[in-house]
Formats: sequence, C-alpha cells, structure tokens
Amino acid sequence: MRVSEYLRCRRVPGRFFGWLGVACALLLAGCAAPPVTGSGGRTAASLPPDDDALLQWLRQREADGAAADLARLRTDALVVAIAYVGVPYHRGGSDYEQGVDCSGFVQIVFREGAGVRLPRTAAEQAQATQPIEPEALSPGDLVFFNTSGRPYSHVGIYVGQGRFVHSPRPGAQVRLERLDAAYWRARFDGARRVEPGATLQARAGN
Repeated sequence: MRVSEYLRCRRVPGRFFGWLGVACALLLAGCAAPPVTGSGGRTAASLPPDDDALLQWLRQREADGAAADLARLRTDALVVAIAYVGVPYHRGGSDYEQGVDCSGFVQIVFREGAGVRLPRTAAEQAQATQPIEPEALSPGDLVFFNTSGRPYSHVGIYVGQGRFVHSPRPGAQVRLERLDAAYWRARFDGARRVEPGATLQARAGN
C-alpha cells in the first residue's frame, strides 16, 4: 500500500496531502541538485519514490494514538470501578442502586467510565476481548476465573500491584482482592484486554 492509499483509508485531512505533495516534490527534485545517474543509466528523479520511511512513521503515530486511547480508557474505567467498591452483589444486577454481579459490574464500569459497550456475561466478555499473557497485565485489563466448573464463569478488573476488583458472590460486596490468593490462583482462567481498535468502534457505536 502506498502512502496516499494509506492516508485515504485513515481519512487524513486534505491539507495533509498538500504538505505531502510538496515534501515529495522536494525529495524527487533533490532540492534543485543535478540528477544522479544510477548503475542502470536511469536518473534518481525517474525512480519510484521510496515512501517506506514515511509510511512507517505514520503507522507509529497511529500506534501511539491507539496506546493513548487505551490508557485513557483504562483510567476512566478504573475510576468508576473503584467508586463501586462496597456495592452489594446482586445476580442480574447492573447498576449502583440495585447492585451488580461480576459481569454486570464489568459491563457498567466500561460503559459508564469509558463509553464502551461490552457483552453481558463473563463468557461473552472473554470472547469479545483480546487474550494477553498474565505477565503483561496492566490496570484496566480483565481477569477471568473458573469458579463453577466452566471456563470464564467469573470476571474482574485488574487494578495493579497484583490486585483486582470484582463482585464476588451473593452476600458479598464489590471489593479488592489479590490474584495470588490461594483461592483465585487455583481458579485463574486467563487475562484479556479491550483493544484500542475495538474501543474506538464501540465508542462510535454509542
């Protein structure tokens, strides 16, 4: 893919194409320097422009922007998650007043905190997010557990320093716990992440 095609796909403003055209013209003209003849007898000005470096720079800028989007999402979601500490467990519940179950808690945290709509059940949330290695866990990632004999039957949100926040069971409240506690370590079912691309799509769909 050439740079111009890449920019059109990313909907870059038209004025950027003007700047790009000037830059390419200067590069191809060699800043008014005499043309350099290659070994095959063709001049440098007649060779196709090499835009790999520019394309790489544009992709890096996009990656940096996606990383910033993910950081904002995590921060916004965690603010809401911590605000729910102390809210009672309620099966099928999904709001502050009524109470929340584990997946309802995760769903409402991302919806209210980051404008992202996740599926309702823990298993569906696992399918909708990107698997990551436990060593790569960052605050705002999801952690899953097998607590009822089936995969991804419980979910919480990692907050950092080996702890996660979740709505554990009937009679309990949303609270912080350690991943390395014996009960949770034995039932750990993997970590997953809401990716920036999925985040942007979810925001756009609101």
